[in-house]
Amino acid sequence: MTQYTFTHQEFLQQQLQDPAFRAAYEALTPAYELKRLRILKKISQAELARRVGTKQPSIARLESGYGFRNLTFLKKVADALDATVEIRITPKKLTAAPKTKPRVTRAAGAGKKKKLRT
Repeated sequence: MTQYTFTHQEFLQQQLQDPAFRAAYEALTPAYELKRLRILKKISQAELARRVGTKQPSIARLESGYGFRNLTFLKKVADALDATVEIRITPKKLTAAPKTKPRVTRAAGAGKKKKLRT
């Protein structure tokens, strides 16, 4: 039996090739970042909830990725963590204009000399 060893980062990169996994991962990333920041600052969920003016289960739901209520609430949580909220809107897929040469057309009779009537 062959045994493979790879790092977490290598495994993650492999899994991110799957569109369904990528969508789920990206949806949970903000929740993960909030939890990571809270833990780095050594703040409990209860303490963060007190600072925000909510209850601990609201923070737990937010950190699980299922408790997003609105941007105002998220801003309060970020403020309590001395952080900022950034929102980006990016296109799903960039479409490039087709690479074709512009067509030059002449109007009917263009380029022909006309006799002027006097």
